[in-house]
Amino acid sequence: MRMASAAKAARNKDEGEGAAAAAAPAKGRSPLLLMLGCTVLAAAMSGGVSWFVVSHHAPAPAADGAAKDGADDKDKEKDKAPQPAVYLDLNPAFVVNLADEETTRFLQVEVQLMARDPKVIEAAKNNLPRIRNALIMLFSQQHSRDLSTRESKENLQKQALEEVQKALQGEHAPDAIEALYFTSFVMQ
Repeated sequence: MRMASAAKAARNKDEGEGAAAAAAPAKGRSPLLLMLGCTVLAAAMSGGVSWFVVSHHAPAPAADGAAKDGADDKDKEKDKAPQPAVYLDLNPAFVVNLADEETTRFLQVEVQLMARDPKVIEAAKNNLPRIRNALIMLFSQQHSRDLSTRESKENLQKQALEEVQKALQGEHAPDAIEALYFTSFVMQ
């Protein structure tokens, strides 16, 4: 009987622990379910935010011709973004006699052309003799007293750019030279 009562006590003890164990997960399930619910909610929210951001920033598929034109306009704007500058060094330096009557003076100028389209630079290379001739004629008409200030040099720079553009236009070549730079300017 002792064995029977010991077995019964052990069984009651196991049942008590089982009941306590069954009660413990019930208490433990609530925070577990809460954490699981928060995780699912967070995943749903991040998915919704991702969808919203992607759908509002991605280009919409064109349904008709008008919408396609809008997409083409955006492509054109990207194409109109400034290209990097391309330079052409007009070597050798220009050396001319200035138009001073009282004394012999020389002007030595190194010139570079700038454009954004390599085709324009290529056109300038192809027409280099005509460009150099136009610039030599312009530089040789200058007087030393007229080239003493920054403003007068900037004016000469502007005139030189116009001469280059005219020379290219005369050959029906692309004339989109944007700037002309003096990289050296010496008068003697």
